[in-house]
Amino acid sequence: MNLQENKKNAIAFYEMSYNGNPQKAVELYLGADYIQHNPDVKDGKQGFIDYFDRMQKEYPEKSIEFVRCIAEGDLVALHTHQTWPGNEEYITMDFFRFDENGKIVEHWDSIQKIPATSANKNTMY
Repeated sequence: MNLQENKKNAIAFYEMSYNGNPQKAVELYLGADYIQHNPDVKDGKQGFIDYFDRMQKEYPEKSIEFVRCIAEGDLVALHTHQTWPGNEEYITMDFFRFDENGKIVEHWDSIQKIPATSANKNTMY
């Protein structure tokens, strides 16, 4: 496994999909099969494409910042800061599993809205 290449590819895949070109991202970065664990996204490549196409149509003004990227074994973890219309901010943590060919074959995520107040002065990213 090439950890640096997997990190670069996970970011490129997510950024390309998030910014409106999931079809190309799937063609470039996914393996033969794609297992999706997000309950809002259908399993498989087409389910992923459909979801991100819809997000782009409904929320073209959204933005993403990649805060951290960590790789170990066949996994890459991304920690992102997303801003959506109405200035709603979210922290996401995405995990991607890569196959032996360096292609993404599985995805898990966790999403949390940044609250208006906090019990501490630390950011969520």
